[in-house]
Amino acid sequence: QVQLVESGGGLVQAGGSLRLSCAASGGTFSSNAMGWFRQAPGKEREFVASIGWKFANTRYADSVKGRFTISRDNAKNTVYLQMNSLKPEDTAVYYCAADYWGTGTPFTFDYDYWGQGTQVTVSS
Repeated sequence: QVQLVESGGGLVQAGGSLRLSCAASGGTFSSNAMGWFRQAPGKEREFVASIGWKFANTRYADSVKGRFTISRDNAKNTVYLQMNSLKPEDTAVYYCAADYWGTGTPFTFDYDYWGQGTQVTVSS
């Protein structure tokens, strides 16, 4: 069983930056593809970014390309999401997820474990 705990959310002005962290425990972190998703009020959960377990290949939603960077530190069992040039439309609860032996797809149903989420609010 993998437990995921997100941190780093908060309130930031448009144009600012935040770095989210997701610490994993249980299981073998290095065997998990990791993803970040977000959910705004009244909207479905959507894919933000993912990183593979073997080659650390990355994938991004078009809406965050060039602004967000996902990375992982297998020695610390942690995945990060560096968010720059934040916009009000980035406001959401951000969740990290683990896909055991996965490839880091953009689909929520491929992920086996989820964190509790961290709120990101971007003011205009």
